[in-house]
Formats: sequence, C-alpha cells, structure tokens
Amino acid sequence: MSLWSEFLTNQERPIHKWVHYFPIYERHFSGFVNRAATFIEIGVSKGGSLQLWKRYLGPFAQIVGIDNESSCKALEEDQIAIRIGDQSNPIFLQRVIDEFKQPDVVLDDGSHLMSHMAASFEFLYPRLSKNGVYMVEDLHTAYWEEYEGGFGRRGTFIERCKCFIDDLNAEHARGAVPISEFTKSTLSMHFYDSAVVFERGQHVKKHAPVIGRPA
Repeated sequence: MSLWSEFLTNQERPIHKWVHYFPIYERHFSGFVNRAATFIEIGVSKGGSLQLWKRYLGPFAQIVGIDNESSCKALEEDQIAIRIGDQSNPIFLQRVIDEFKQPDVVLDDGSHLMSHMAASFEFLYPRLSKNGVYMVEDLHTAYWEEYEGGFGRRGTFIERCKCFIDDLNAEHARGAVPISEFTKSTLSMHFYDSAVVFERGQHVKKHAPVIGRPA
C-alpha cells in the first residue's frame, strides 16, 4: 500500500499534511521501508503523522517525535518515542542522538521559525547516516515576517539553501567557494513548492568520459 493510500484510509490520530507532499515523501523515504531505520520528525501535533511513518516504514523502524509541548508525551506507543524539548537546543538534540543513535531521516515540521530551522539543520544534518535524508517542509514561512522570514531576507532558510547550492558545487568554483563538510557529504538537493530535501552520500570521482573507438 502506498503512503498516499495509508493517508486516505487513516482511522487513527489526525494527520495534517499538504497533498503535494506525498509524492515527495515517497520519492525520498521509500528506500527506508522495511529497514532498521531511525526516523525523526520535529513537530508532533496530534501524533497522526508519527503513526503514518510507522505503518509506512514497517516493523523495523524506530520513529522519534520531537516537540516542546509536554502533553505530546502521552502519544507514545510501540515503535514511537516522543522526546520533549526545544528543536533549536543542541544539548537536547544531542541527548536524542545519544539515545537513538544516528538518524536516517529527519523531517522538520516543527515551529517553522527560521532560527529554529537553521539550528536544527546545523546540528542534525552532519549527524545523519551517510546515506540519510533531511527534509524541511512548510518552507513557505521563509517568506513570512511572523516566522522571521521575508523575500530576500538574509538568514532565512531559503537564503541559506541558495548558498548551499554553491557549497554543493564548490569543487568547480576554482577556490571561490571553500570545500566544506557539506560539499563532501551531500549528494543532492531537491527543491519543491514549500519544501527542500537534502540527500547525503559520496560523490563519484569526476573525470572526462572515455569514448570507445573501433579498432
């Protein structure tokens, strides 16, 4: 059963997700189905999406919800752990990593504040598994002042992502962009309406193509 079908037939806790996110989820999360993967979702709300990930990823997955609302703790169940804390606090995030080890997927559906998105990404992204996936959704808030956003505003996560494009291609920048750990460990970036996905992985060695010629 597809993730979209799971959503449509949901009879458990409420799930609030935009329809166009589901093909994105399937494209980037399907590789973790029926694997011993650790999936962290920032933002618990009613807990329905945590149950959705549990059903979709299968019996070997560990689902971890992060939220600053203490009442969310009551939504724990088999395979679903919830930890209460501030998504921008590196001490709290380190405790989560210490307990559940290296995450394979992080989905940021938390406060949507630009400073919180940046803090979570800066701490968690380098700690993903070597082929892990990091998705930030509801990124339209990068254009809204009430979320510390604004068109072209310095420091929004959208503006940070524009710089990450240069970081991804730093090997070709002839020294203008320093090669960073992000450069070395990021395979790809994918932009969608209101979302961005980062996929970690090693780049293949680059060389000119060799064209065979008849003897």
